[in-house]
Amino acid sequence: MLEKAMKGRQPTDLMLRCTVLDAEGSVTTISGQFKKSDLCSEHRLNPRDLRKIDSRIPNLVPTILVRKEAILVNILHIRALVKADTVILFDTYGSADSRLHSVFLYHLEHNLRAKTSGLPYEFRALESILLSVLSALEAEMVFIRNLVGGLLAELEDDIDHDRFKRLLHYSRRLASFQNRAKLVQEALEEVLEQDQDLAAMYLTDKRNGVPRQLDDHEDLEVLLESFSKQVEEIVNEAENIQSNVQSTQEIVELILDSNRNALLALDLKVSILTMGIGIGTLVAGVFGMNLKSHFEDHDYAFYVMSVAAIAACTGAAWIGVRRLARIRKVGLSNGNRKKPENRRWNLFSLRGRRPDSWS
Repeated sequence: MLEKAMKGRQPTDLMLRCTVLDAEGSVTTISGQFKKSDLCSEHRLNPRDLRKIDSRIPNLVPTILVRKEAILVNILHIRALVKADTVILFDTYGSADSRLHSVFLYHLEHNLRAKTSGLPYEFRALESILLSVLSALEAEMVFIRNLVGGLLAELEDDIDHDRFKRLLHYSRRLASFQNRAKLVQEALEEVLEQDQDLAAMYLTDKRNGVPRQLDDHEDLEVLLESFSKQVEEIVNEAENIQSNVQSTQEIVELILDSNRNALLALDLKVSILTMGIGIGTLVAGVFGMNLKSHFEDHDYAFYVMSVAAIAACTGAAWIGVRRLARIRKVGLSNGNRKKPENRRWNLFSLRGRRPDSWS
C-alpha cells in the first residue's frame, strides 16, 4: 500500500499554494505555487516545519512555532508564515474555508498598512491572525448557542424522540467545538510560558540587530494574553452550555422514568381490579354449576350472595391498591431501622459480658 501511494504521488504534492504579502501589506502573489524545497531554503526552514502546513488531513492541534527568521502559525483555518517584512498564507488544495480566508486577507492587508499602532510588522500580522481565529470561534459559539437554546426551550414544552435525538447531536457538536477552543487556548498558553520563544518572536529587532533580553517581551505578552483571555471566555461559555445540556438530559431521563413508572403503576392497578372482578366471577361460577346447594330455595339468597361478591371484589381491589401505594413510597430509612425489641435485647445482652471479653 505504501508503494502504491508513493507511485501515485503527483508532482503537485511537492508544491504549496501560497498568497504572499509584502512589507507594505500589498498582495504580490495570489494562490501562487511554490516548491517546498525553495520555501525551506529561502526562509531557513526545515522540511518538517512545513509538514503540518501541507497536511491533507485537517490538523486538530493548533501550533505556533518560532524559528530563526519566521513564525509558523497553524490555528483552525489559518496556516501562515510570518516574517519581519513578509507574510505567506498557505492554502492547501481542497480547502473549504475560502470565505473566511478572504475576510482574513482583507483585514490583514488593512492592519499591515496601518502603522499607527506602534507594533512591529510581525505583531500586526499575528494580531490579525488571532483576531480572525477569535472571530471564527465566536461565530460558531453564537450559532451553537442559538441551536442549543432553541432546542432546550422546545424540550420544556414537549419531549419527543426527534428532539431528544437532536439534543444528542448538538451535544456532540458542542463537545467538538469545546475541544477545539481548548486546544487554541492551550497553544496560546504554551507560547506564553516560554520566555525564550517570546523573545525570539521579535523578528524586526532581530533583523535590525537590536539586542533583547529574555524577559523583555511585555508588548507581545500583553497581546497574546488578551486573546488568551477571550478564548478562555468562549471555553467557559461552551462549558456552561454543555452543563445545561447535561442537566436537561438528566431531567428528561427522570421525566421519562417517572412516566414509565406511572404506566407500570396503572398496569398494576388494572391487574388488581381485574383480580377483584375475577373473585366475583368465581362466586358466580360456583353458583352457576348444575349442583344443588339449597341456596336457591331461599328468597333473599340471590341478594345476599350478590352483596357478598361485590364486597369481596371491592375488598380485594382495595387491599391490592393499598399494598401498591405502600410499596411505591420511597424513603431513605425504610427497611434500615431495627425493631426496638431487638435494640433492647442487644442492650441486655451487653450487660452479661465481662470487661476482659471486649478486647
